[in-house]
Amino acid sequence: MTRRRWVLGALLKFAIAALAVLATGAAVESVVRQQVRANHPAPGVLADIGGARRLQLDCRGTGSPTVVFESGLDVYGSLAWTGVHDSVARTTRACAYGRAGVMWSDRARGSFDIEIAAIDLHAALVGSGERAPWVLVGHSVGGLYALAFTHLYGAEVRGLVLVDATHPDQFERFARALGKSLEPSAAEARVGSALARTGALRLLVDAQTPPHWPSEVGELETAFLPASLPALAGELRALRRSLAHAAAHRSLGDRPLLVLASVKPSSDAELLAMNLTVEEGAIRTHVWRELHEEQARWSHLGRLELVEDASHYIQFDRPDVVIRGVREIVEATRVAGSR
Repeated sequence: MTRRRWVLGALLKFAIAALAVLATGAAVESVVRQQVRANHPAPGVLADIGGARRLQLDCRGTGSPTVVFESGLDVYGSLAWTGVHDSVARTTRACAYGRAGVMWSDRARGSFDIEIAAIDLHAALVGSGERAPWVLVGHSVGGLYALAFTHLYGAEVRGLVLVDATHPDQFERFARALGKSLEPSAAEARVGSALARTGALRLLVDAQTPPHWPSEVGELETAFLPASLPALAGELRALRRSLAHAAAHRSLGDRPLLVLASVKPSSDAELLAMNLTVEEGAIRTHVWRELHEEQARWSHLGRLELVEDASHYIQFDRPDVVIRGVREIVEATRVAGSR
């Protein structure tokens, strides 16, 4: 009996100590987040979208149509377009932003929803005085979000550029070709979200971006990652719904459309992350090409351009390709509008 009481007492002391450490870590994390925001003010403005919520919106340049950049399933937000934003803004108005909960943007009202994300973006643009028509540029899963925006505000969208964008059927097609699932899990992001408030995540994460990427991308990813992870986890949980929504709204009519697709062979690290052999990686790349050929047919004026020397982040590895492509679609919409 005495030994049992000793064990229970030791466990109680351990639990109290652990709670104290967690409470201290949470307090420190709260202070660090305030310091991060003070040291790294939001580029552009924090646009009021109603409901006491704001989205970070960074618009530069002048001209029409207005290019709107939509980032992928990451925590870069507007920084995803650092390598191309200024160059595009030299020839027309160009806006990049962070979705709800990412970087400087306030959290979403509830669970992530692809149509609400489009409504939030439209509210941020219009509320900040930005004017249609729009040319949407969507990277990765941002391509799905661009389709949702086009579905809701079709009369305002004149053209699109899809940058190695997610195809609504890709995971089904990968599974069929490879006999295994490549669909990402939200589990890791959920665990990270749980740790984020305790401050422990900052001890575990140090974002390492390729040396040719803009230096501020890695620096700010590390600084803002703990606060942005819950939003990433929410988008991952909603991915199947987002895919289904895009599948129903992939027809783009006669809007000018450029599809950029990376067909660079996967690196050893990428193959390991996907649990693929070299042969399976080649099959995946072949299917990826086929999927993007289909994307180009979503518009009567679609065109596919294969990029052989860039990773999934074409805008960082080959910004010149993205800049040239965006300008091509901008000019095509101007020519169509002058007829």
